[in-house]
Amino acid sequence: MKIFLTILFVFIILQRLIELIIASKNEQWMLAKGGVEIEPHQHKWFIMVHGLFFISIIVELILSNASIPELFILWFSLFIATQFVRIWSITSLGKYWNTKIIILPGSTLVKRGPYKYVKHPNYIIVGIELFVIPMMFGAYWTAVIFPFFHLILMSIRIPAEEKALTSLND
Repeated sequence: MKIFLTILFVFIILQRLIELIIASKNEQWMLAKGGVEIEPHQHKWFIMVHGLFFISIIVELILSNASIPELFILWFSLFIATQFVRIWSITSLGKYWNTKIIILPGSTLVKRGPYKYVKHPNYIIVGIELFVIPMMFGAYWTAVIFPFFHLILMSIRIPAEEKALTSLND
């Protein structure tokens, strides 16, 4: 089971790195089309929190010598469910999906996929993941601390993004 957990952890990190590559390509496309990045200073905080998230899991597991949680199947099932919604969110935005706030003048707000029902589904999923992923590995402190950091970041990010998105309609 520990080999499976190691493979799962590496998979999650690789998934995030691939998403950063996709975001970078989307950023280049949007900027080439006249996109404008809003509040670029915010992005470094996201990179820092998400990088520290994975480090925190590793450090916590080393220090606590954690064992596989009894509720692993529950946490793993929730993780799989979040991945479906995560992928649905990203693919619904297509080339507009990014880890930065980039506005492409003349474009319209995406209202398909989960965006038809919720304004920021990916942010909700990330918040859930920041709890569920550490729980899968028995990193309980990380599961408590990092969703809190996410809420702090979202309290700054969402208003900035909403303001930028409303400028599309001006």
